Amino acid sequence: MAPRVLHWFRTDLRLHDAPALVKGLELKPEAFFPVWAWDPYFNFDCPVGPNRYKFLLESMKELDGKLNKMGNKLHVFRAAPTDLFPVLLKQWKITHLVYERDPAPYAIERDESIKKIAQDANVEVVDIVGHTLYDTDAVVEKHKGEPLTSAQALKSAVKGMEIPRPPQAPKEVPKADDLHLDAIKKEVKHFKPEHDVNEEHRKGKMTAYDSVTGPKDSLEPPTLAELGYDEKEATTSIPGGEDEALRRLNNWMEDKDATATFRKPQTSPSEYDPPATTQLSPYIKFGALGVREFYWRVNDVMDEYDGETSSEPENLPGQLMFREMYFAAQLGVGKAYTQIRGNKICRVIDWKLCNAYDEDGEQIIPRPKGPKEDEEMLEKWKHGNTGFPFLDAAMRQLKQEGWMHHLARHCVAGFLTRGQLYISWERGAEVFDRYLVDRDPGSNAGNWMWLSCSCFFAQYFRNYGMTTFPAKYDKSGKLVRKYCPELKDFPDKFIYKPWEAPEDVQKKAGCIIGKDYPEPMVDEKAANKECMGKMKEQYAKKQYGDSLLKRKAK
Repeated sequence: MAPRVLHWFRTDLRLHDAPALVKGLELKPEAFFPVWAWDPYFNFDCPVGPNRYKFLLESMKELDGKLNKMGNKLHVFRAAPTDLFPVLLKQWKITHLVYERDPAPYAIERDESIKKIAQDANVEVVDIVGHTLYDTDAVVEKHKGEPLTSAQALKSAVKGMEIPRPPQAPKEVPKADDLHLDAIKKEVKHFKPEHDVNEEHRKGKMTAYDSVTGPKDSLEPPTLAELGYDEKEATTSIPGGEDEALRRLNNWMEDKDATATFRKPQTSPSEYDPPATTQLSPYIKFGALGVREFYWRVNDVMDEYDGETSSEPENLPGQLMFREMYFAAQLGVGKAYTQIRGNKICRVIDWKLCNAYDEDGEQIIPRPKGPKEDEEMLEKWKHGNTGFPFLDAAMRQLKQEGWMHHLARHCVAGFLTRGQLYISWERGAEVFDRYLVDRDPGSNAGNWMWLSCSCFFAQYFRNYGMTTFPAKYDKSGKLVRKYCPELKDFPDKFIYKPWEAPEDVQKKAGCIIGKDYPEPMVDEKAANKECMGKMKEQYAKKQYGDSLLKRKAK
């Protein structure tokens, strides 16, 4: 029987550097079915906002358009993969199921179920590494099955492993044949959620799952309105799609000095148009940009550069290695990686507003509210109303754009956790999960553990000054003037500490502190001193998240 291939798009919304897509086409199939399963897990169990949806939908539509030009399309079904694939494999007489491997814990568990379904249907599964530079399974295996928590450990584990050059984009794909949509609609179960972590954020009714095949059997991605969101709330200026990803990459590569000498810690968190970094992370997250394409383009520029180049971990390849490290740590820990309880690499610290669990150890969703004062502090931080201008500007940028510079992420994370508020990194990660366009469970949780000094980094006493830190990069406060417009007319002298401005200066600026913009929510130095004392006590206990499970077992 001639091959009939179902290519399951997930983390690879592109045609270039697409090893899984190329592998499926090498089978020379008589029929080729590109499919996207609009997985309910990511819509009801994961915090997500309109900016990330907008980016995803734009990327999907662009890929669909490219497939259209080759006589095919991206067939979008709105159902749980475990409900959908038994029907598709049968109705389309599929011989091979092909996809790019995803190292996230949920994806691994889901894919094991799909492999069993395929095996029962006598369908061969072809899963190809393409979302990471290295095979994450092989990396962790080389590390004796343990999670990696340092760049040095990663370097040792990948010694001898090669990063393949990216394959060329295919110029044509075979067509799909009869879709049997009537039979599929009849056999695939309509999904009905038991809970929805995004319910309070939706402005309208979620209708995306009213039909397995979409309105009028369109097989198109749902609109923001179908997802219950107002299009006006999707305010990010970062457009989705492979073409934009490659355009941005090409523009960056044209500046060979900037590419070859890039040092991320020296870039400014105050730059936003354009930003001081590549801002390619959203494209890599959704696979609109191949990570190996990025890696090799950068390395080729550095190899040909005449001057002195920057080195890892500060340079661009080094930034990708942090991503590889986080993915390997995530795989080594498993599902507990995004929380404290059960996470064997995460220090137990008696943070405020930690996750809550029932007697069976299951996380309680939604989280029961903590003390009113702590919840109010979290809300002020979340919405950029702390009274510290740089921090507030960064958090408002996050909400508006779905992105912020990595040093700004350092600053806001340190303030929430070990620096001033002593609130659990789980709450910070949750907020970033909702608003970041480039949100990835491995990198986001990893960064929050790092910045809270729960793992990866232990120098908890190194903190960011809310006024001194941003002034190192920009004394004029351009980020503040952009995202906190109520402060835009303050003199440079007071832009990061407007509460020190005399009353006549505040009146002239048209902003009275305590009325038009909040006073600082805490005494920065006093709060830091208290946090440092607590961190010292907690570090002395040397307790990790897996100990919480052992204590429960006793």
